[in-house]
Amino acid sequence: MSDSGTSNGAGRRGKVVQLIEEHELDGIGDRLERRWTADGDERMSLRDLADEFNRELLRTAMAEAGMQLLDGEVDNTYRLLTGGDVSGADRTRTERQLRREGVDVDRLQEEFVTYQAIRTFLKSDRGASYDADAGDRAESGKEQIGRLKGRVRTVTDSKLEQLRRNDEIELGSFRTLVEVNVLCEDCGAQYDVETLLDRGGCDCDA
Repeated sequence: MSDSGTSNGAGRRGKVVQLIEEHELDGIGDRLERRWTADGDERMSLRDLADEFNRELLRTAMAEAGMQLLDGEVDNTYRLLTGGDVSGADRTRTERQLRREGVDVDRLQEEFVTYQAIRTFLKSDRGASYDADAGDRAESGKEQIGRLKGRVRTVTDSKLEQLRRNDEIELGSFRTLVEVNVLCEDCGAQYDVETLLDRGGCDCDA
């Protein structure tokens, strides 16, 4: 298989594939797949892989602008551009510095990918999978959420029964329904949590 991956046939190429080809990021597709499918502590999450890919985009942009890259400079610059704990002033200062060096910051930030794009690249474009462990964790998560919902239901039933016995509320025969819904703010889709886990996430492919 090529580094970018072609298993999705003649369909529209994904964003990651296009960026790999455009910036000639040779070897990165193999590296992302290897780290996603590794065992134990060597395995990286999709979010971590998205950060790694974005850092490679930043490294390429800085190098193409003729910047001399010191050890750790790319990592620190990426943190200043994207970190949730970075102040607006520090982020703006970093963007201005990159622009002075000749980096097209607006284009770079548009090219940065999300974990959904990495997931699409690995699963659809490269045909990679890591189902066993992920499936076990998803099933375990469902069980934990189910137990928590059961606990909420039990506590609610008990409290309502107590209030009804003390004539503090009027309530006939009742059933307590506990639902947990998840709204994806990126694509706007909403699922109950069990369905979301069963299907492996929403349909985001940004």
